[in-house]
Amino acid sequence: MALATPSFAQETPVFSLELNGATETEAGSCRLTYVAANRTGNALDRTAYEVAVFDSQGAVTRLLVLEFGDLVEGKTKILQFDLAGTPCGAISRIVVNDAAACVVAGAESPICMQSLTASSRTAIQFGI
Repeated sequence: MALATPSFAQETPVFSLELNGATETEAGSCRLTYVAANRTGNALDRTAYEVAVFDSQGAVTRLLVLEFGDLVEGKTKILQFDLAGTPCGAISRIVVNDAAACVVAGAESPICMQSLTASSRTAIQFGI
């Protein structure tokens, strides 16, 4: 007879980053709206990601750093970034290249990349 053992679901730390919107500004730039949700179990003192922007031909047109600042554990934060001189239709894909900054309790941490998930609700692909 087999004995039943209790199973405890372990929550995996997750930092989810969603490209939620991409709209044209009056100046012809693309305004990207991101939804960041910190479910890592840690307050993040500073968070920034280096991203690569690809054109419709698949060529990297820009490398830039998106500063998300501090992110309280369990909190969702909405941020917008304007890509000056770049219309949304000229962007096919955005890829998170690396964490430019990830500070937890005053020290650099690998958790921002280790726990990152990326998704998009727009025509622009967004991933790791």
